[in-house]
Amino acid sequence: MSQNSQNQNFNKLDFTHTSFLKGEYESCVFRNCNFEEANLSEFKFLDCEFQECNFSLALLHGTVLREVKFIGCKMLGLQFETCNDFGLSFSFENCQVNHSTFFQMNIKKTIFKDCQLREIDFSESNLTQVVFDQCDLAQSIFINSILDKADFRTAYNYSIDPEKNRLKKAKFSLMAISGLLDQYDLVIEN
Repeated sequence: MSQNSQNQNFNKLDFTHTSFLKGEYESCVFRNCNFEEANLSEFKFLDCEFQECNFSLALLHGTVLREVKFIGCKMLGLQFETCNDFGLSFSFENCQVNHSTFFQMNIKKTIFKDCQLREIDFSESNLTQVVFDQCDLAQSIFINSILDKADFRTAYNYSIDPEKNRLKKAKFSLMAISGLLDQYDLVIEN
């Protein structure tokens, strides 16, 4: 059975106990919903907004995310690289996205604002013009990533090896520049 929903609001639903029909959801708003460990494979979310939802350990195989906004969501351990990459576009604000992977993804111009992005794998991803506004990137991995014109000016706790990533015209603040020098084991003081 397949569901097609447009312009619907879903509030305080727990999809760990309530069935959630696979289908296409367009211009829908999900508030305080629990998708923890839910199988969202092959679902389609178009121009949807998720507010204060829990997606921890949800399955995203072939999931379509187009023009999706995640606000205040808990999103631990997600494998975003398994999503359908055609038209993939999303933004994250005030979210916990720790222990997730964006391996080999093309997520140009994605905006991460006020997010915890700890222990994220961004390896081999195209992060051109991505904005990390006030984001904690502790122990996140950047290897062979394209970071051209990415904005790290207010990001913190990152460690990026300029020799293993493309950083043309990437933006950094002078206060946090030490994150580019970690591999040299230098002592930098004010």
